[in-house]
Amino acid sequence: MAARPPPARPHIGIHPSFNVKPNTDWAEDDVWDSASDSESPRQSTLAHSWRYSANTQPKRQPSPATAPKPVPRASSNSSSSTLAQSYTHLNAPSPSSYPPKSELGQPAKGGWTMVRKSSVSQGSTDGRVSSKFRGDADVDGDMVVGDLEPDIGSVAGNPTRQERSSIKSDAEEIINDPFCRLLLSSPPQPKSTFSNGIRHSSRPSDAERLSRESSIRTNRRLKFNDCLSKEDVNIADLRKLAWAGTPTDLRPVVWSILLGYIPLPSNLRASTLARKRGEYLSLVELAFARDRQGLDQQIWHQIEIDVPRTRPGVRLWMQASTQRSLERILYVWAIRHPASGYVQGINDLVTPFFQVFLSAYIDSDPEQFDTSLLPENVLNAVEADSFWCLSRLLDGIQDNYISAQPGIHRSVKRMAELVARIDAPLFAHLEAQNVEFMQFAFRWMNCLLMREISVQNTTRMWDTYLAEGADAFSQFHLYVCSAFLVKWSTKLREMDFQGIIMFLQSPPTQDWGDHEIELLLSEAFVLNSIWQNAQSHFNAK
Repeated sequence: MAARPPPARPHIGIHPSFNVKPNTDWAEDDVWDSASDSESPRQSTLAHSWRYSANTQPKRQPSPATAPKPVPRASSNSSSSTLAQSYTHLNAPSPSSYPPKSELGQPAKGGWTMVRKSSVSQGSTDGRVSSKFRGDADVDGDMVVGDLEPDIGSVAGNPTRQERSSIKSDAEEIINDPFCRLLLSSPPQPKSTFSNGIRHSSRPSDAERLSRESSIRTNRRLKFNDCLSKEDVNIADLRKLAWAGTPTDLRPVVWSILLGYIPLPSNLRASTLARKRGEYLSLVELAFARDRQGLDQQIWHQIEIDVPRTRPGVRLWMQASTQRSLERILYVWAIRHPASGYVQGINDLVTPFFQVFLSAYIDSDPEQFDTSLLPENVLNAVEADSFWCLSRLLDGIQDNYISAQPGIHRSVKRMAELVARIDAPLFAHLEAQNVEFMQFAFRWMNCLLMREISVQNTTRMWDTYLAEGADAFSQFHLYVCSAFLVKWSTKLREMDFQGIIMFLQSPPTQDWGDHEIELLLSEAFVLNSIWQNAQSHFNAK
């Protein structure tokens, strides 16, 4: 049974050739306030594209890609009080989220190229144009060649052969048995270093280091394979392995087991997956059975607003098919949990699950993939698995999202008490500048730091959270946030109120990798070990 789509609606897309240079002032340029949530979504297509035949599943087409609407620049004279109330500020998308820039000498599709008529620039030996002549400036004696109109196929979102071939040939088998290929696949090999087609020989120390790291990865993978290939997975052993990070291609099954979505005995897995996926499709069919008139309008309105805001600038989340999947996941979860309904921030929590489960079926970067190319049953499986794992995660932090969000207020209060104990000078400076923890830590708890670090960093962090157990997203996360704040202590103590708020809304984590996340997790583990069983000392400053 196919999942019934929610009402069709406008989406924000991105042209495949869209490139953005990193902007260190992003926090000043692209801030929006939570007051903007009152905006009504565009209604241009809602009226005529909602209804489908009761027995006909609309055929998915490659998702269109359109240029995103620019966010208005924030006023430079905004008051600090207004800034302090802005909890919905998003981080700048990582530059790696955008398609690579065109290689020198190879004009981008649909672009213009400056060509010298008389002679090539001095110093160029291969006839290629010097990069200083590329751009919009008029240059005497040059002519512009190339397409004057953008490539129609790219704008329409027509899939390339490479995109279609990135779907794994045994995707249908993986649906029924996620273990069938993952345990047999070889670990990814480190890429060789090339420059201008010539391989550079590594120094002996580098070669030794790479060899040692490769050996460690191989040994860890063998331990994962041994643990997962047993008839009945030992959950304690799997937690120990996952704490230090999970291999990318094993993450879909490891997360499913740690969350209790896939049962430990191997003979129950196929039937459980089929039942849970079928149950999700039934929930979708029931939720959208009465068309738009049958939806909870308040919940649906907020989801309509938030879905296009999810990970702006990332191709995967700009695709219409992905946005429709996200709408279904969020709406079904919300109506199944009336005590909380849908709350801003839950949309962010879906993205790691969706990308992890999508990666099981493709050989390319999930962030650059168009989900409309997936077979219908594969997309349904990714969507259902994301829904159930999100549900399992939120079960442990439900009080973060019920009325008045008491879980978040409790965590922020405890974080302030902990920081007062572990970094008294920083705490005193924040008090002197009238900075309240709620002004920055609310979002850290609500979105689990997802707007402060990349999705790649988040997935690595969640390996450890899931290994820690059911309470990690509330208890252990408190210590991670405290370690994250104290990490910037020296810089923060030199800033005033506005500087502190701006910095903590957009911390410089764009270049963070696994190493930085693992250091943060290690510091949080130390804090957890010291303070978790010393609750009576929290209030003593």
